[in-house]
Amino acid sequence: MNVHESPALNEPGVLIIGGGLVGASLAIALDTAGVAATLVETAAPRADAQPSYDERNLALARATVNGLDAIGVWRHAAARATPIRHIHVSRAGEFGSARIDADRQGVDALGWTLPARELGVALLRRLDECTRLTRLAPATLDALEPLRNGWRAQVDTPHGRRSIDTSLLVGADGTNSLVRAQLGIDAERHDYRQTLFVCTVTPERDHANRAWERFADDGPIAMLPLAERRCGLVLTVAADQAGAVAALDDAEFIELAQRRFGWRLGRLSRPGKRHPYAIHRVAATRLTGPRAVLVGNAAQTVHPIGAQGFNLGLRDALTLAELIATAADPGASGLLERYAARRAPDRDGTMAMSHGLVRLACLPQPLLGPLRSLALLACDRVPPLRRALARRGMGFRGEPPLAVLERLP
Repeated sequence: MNVHESPALNEPGVLIIGGGLVGASLAIALDTAGVAATLVETAAPRADAQPSYDERNLALARATVNGLDAIGVWRHAAARATPIRHIHVSRAGEFGSARIDADRQGVDALGWTLPARELGVALLRRLDECTRLTRLAPATLDALEPLRNGWRAQVDTPHGRRSIDTSLLVGADGTNSLVRAQLGIDAERHDYRQTLFVCTVTPERDHANRAWERFADDGPIAMLPLAERRCGLVLTVAADQAGAVAALDDAEFIELAQRRFGWRLGRLSRPGKRHPYAIHRVAATRLTGPRAVLVGNAAQTVHPIGAQGFNLGLRDALTLAELIATAADPGASGLLERYAARRAPDRDGTMAMSHGLVRLACLPQPLLGPLRSLALLACDRVPPLRRALARRGMGFRGEPPLAVLERLP
């Protein structure tokens, strides 16, 4: 299956540029709501061809899994997911820590871990079930022309150029969004000068469905529970050390990870293939333009601390689909204003949290140590703070889309 077309390419509707994790989720959510849409994706419709369906191990918040279940994706992924029932947050060399437990929150899991590639496979299977969706893949957006009531997109496919008119243009095309640039929307950028290495490891002790987030002067390190007693390691290093870390052999890399993480899980061993990712923060200065909107990484790319990227992007997609489902005109200015207003508290709060954590929790200032430890202890032992931390950790913040509030079967 290479190119998907239908006779409705020039009927006004929703045009989504970008078929990664968020763009595909939006397309499925619209189809679930009975809204016709066209999805344009540069990669062929295969998990091994889509860059965002990679080797990262995603930590999916409970709200995210509720949303994926509501749009029919989770049934294709649940068997390969691992529940997170405990979260432990600490800082190396300091006494404070915060713990969140599913039992204390009255839920079976705070979230689930799932390899991005497995989520990609589930999305592709669900896309194949859609009945009101036109998929163009592989296809590339070449040009955009504003119309009186929408946009005309020129899209290149292996079978020639296609002209697509739309009443709502959605940019879901990632951090370096062409749609964002074409709309003339600026983006604020911050280079953290850090590189993330992800791989799997085997701990000596059972992870007991616990996720660990540990801060240090060198950056955060996380350990995520996976199936078969494996863990997903997320190790942050300074960007100028990335080359040296990439050159380490397995034994040397495990020694570094052990030193950074500690011995709570015993000895670490059997590292899988390492994948480096440079870390940047990119935030669009606005989310909407005339009959156009940005979602996911095109709207905001956040530091991976706390695993907020896809979770935040899915809430973008589900909120937009919810508003479109009951609208006569999906590109109406009032609808887009409501979308931006609904997303602002969640978006601003999540971005401020991720940016503030990496700047404060990893700042090498010994005088801040007692304050950081006291803050973690307060989150651990003061019930209202603990509940607020747990609720945000499970993805319930701002005015969430209704889909994420539905209970899992």
